[in-house]
Amino acid sequence: MSGLAKYLLENGYDVSGSDINDSKYIDKLRDLGAKVYIGHDEKNLPEDCIVVASTAIKENNPEMQKARRLGLEVYHRSDVLAKLSKMGKFFIGYSGTHGKTTTSGLCAYVLEKAGLKPSYVVGGMLPDIGTNAHSQDGKFFCAELDESDGTIVKYSPDVVVVNNLEADHLDFYKNGLSSIIETFDKFILNLKPEAKVLINNDCKGATKISGREFITYGLNSADYVAKNVQYNEDFTTFDIYYRDEFLSDMKICLKGIHNVYNTLAVYASLRELGVEMGLIKPHFATFTGMGRRFQKVCEFCGISVYDDYAHHPTEIKATLSSVKSFKNKNVIAVFQPHRFTRLANLWDDFLNAFGDVNLVVVTDIYAASEKPLEGINSEKFAEELSAKQSAVYLNGDIKTVAQKLFPELKSGDIVIGLGAGDITNLGKELLNLSKETANACRK
Repeated sequence: MSGLAKYLLENGYDVSGSDINDSKYIDKLRDLGAKVYIGHDEKNLPEDCIVVASTAIKENNPEMQKARRLGLEVYHRSDVLAKLSKMGKFFIGYSGTHGKTTTSGLCAYVLEKAGLKPSYVVGGMLPDIGTNAHSQDGKFFCAELDESDGTIVKYSPDVVVVNNLEADHLDFYKNGLSSIIETFDKFILNLKPEAKVLINNDCKGATKISGREFITYGLNSADYVAKNVQYNEDFTTFDIYYRDEFLSDMKICLKGIHNVYNTLAVYASLRELGVEMGLIKPHFATFTGMGRRFQKVCEFCGISVYDDYAHHPTEIKATLSSVKSFKNKNVIAVFQPHRFTRLANLWDDFLNAFGDVNLVVVTDIYAASEKPLEGINSEKFAEELSAKQSAVYLNGDIKTVAQKLFPELKSGDIVIGLGAGDITNLGKELLNLSKETANACRK
């Protein structure tokens, strides 16, 4: 929503809105002239506006109720993004259960750094650029296409990437993966005949979609293949082949096999779009990752704290695969389950997602407006997890969790916050405690 608001502001629209919490995204919008209220109230809504809402906004929201009462035009955020994508540019869309933010952000980043002046709306802050959206006069428009609520069918990219497909958002997709595949089949069917679709050939879910001939990428049998992958402490290298023909070597500073896939997907999609690859290749190596994607948020007393948006078992496994580069370090994962329904539906998968760490700290569930489910709670989950590996449950808000965790930390520890909720504040709370405490370091 903040990305759309910024894009509209840059195109001369008057923008106002509301959110339940203040944030750095809101600060940036205010700097551009937006009027943003904290808290939802019908008084926030002008009587002569067009209303744009996300799926999180329900019909009982007071501002939505006023909009309906006044007969105002009401659009879903996907409707606005779809309109923006049709404004005379080559549209590149990144989709799938995981990796949308990183791939769309990487695409926007390398195009921006190459001086191609892309327009984009992505799901996180671009490193070194400090924004999640920008309207420019270049010929490319890049966006993250969200499948969580089925609205992906509204888009028609010239090139689309399907990173992967797995069962998720089971509050919406009642039949799990089969429902997701049905939605993607409809999405693919609606694309222009000349559109190009790239799919991850190593993902069983992605290869189940149908509707046209696909361009494939992966580490095994595919059109675009990454070979000779080498992992180093500070960077990863590999070679890119197209139908057994060597195209390029590649060096990235991102960790984990999932980022090899992400890089390969972006490289292949831009090549298919006809971008001069020599212009953009150097910038893959300087991309440090999107905000909240294994992002180092603070360091104190020899303790490093990372923040990651991972809230699905596969995402958590991918993120924690990166800790292998921290040799002989004590790695602590602080997991905040996101939504009661997600934890309930993927309970066993979550229990097997934390194998690469020394300790898992489980916090209370971030409800994200959901009501509790009987028998689904963090204490029970931590108890079952502790039968597999070292795990504890810490109750309370994130500030309280930080207060309980802080005395147990020692120099050399790696702390990784995992989740889509306010676990992102963990690093800030731990850093504040280190400043407040005289003898913060425990050798």
